[in-house]
Amino acid sequence: MANKFKEIHEEETVIEEVVVEQPTQKKSTSKKKGVLFKSLSAVFGGTFLSNDNVLKHIPFVLFLSGLGIFYIANGYWADDKIRMQSKLISGNKELRSEYISGKSELMFKSKQTEVAKAVESMGLREPIVPPMKILVDSVNHK
Repeated sequence: MANKFKEIHEEETVIEEVVVEQPTQKKSTSKKKGVLFKSLSAVFGGTFLSNDNVLKHIPFVLFLSGLGIFYIANGYWADDKIRMQSKLISGNKELRSEYISGKSELMFKSKQTEVAKAVESMGLREPIVPPMKILVDSVNHK
């Protein structure tokens, strides 16, 4: 029986060792979360600006900031150009419709019958007799 007791006791120690190893793995993941939390709190808290390594990266950060401002300004500029283009297109359509209506009105008013109606109030009327051709002899004219 003494041997059986030793075997059971050895199995329990093995189980305890396995259990002991698992919490150490969990501590490593919690360390990673702690590092992430610390870095995020440093960024949002503003304490990362007091670090000396940040000074090396200031030109790059300024470059990225300028690039971002340029990108935003370019978007606003493009929107303004698109709005202006749509206004010009709608104005062009309106002018075209005015041109077509004016042209059709002019063609209607320049018909022979419409011209005759318009000048009738001035006392002019359309001649019924066709015009005669006058021939001039160029030899006698010298």
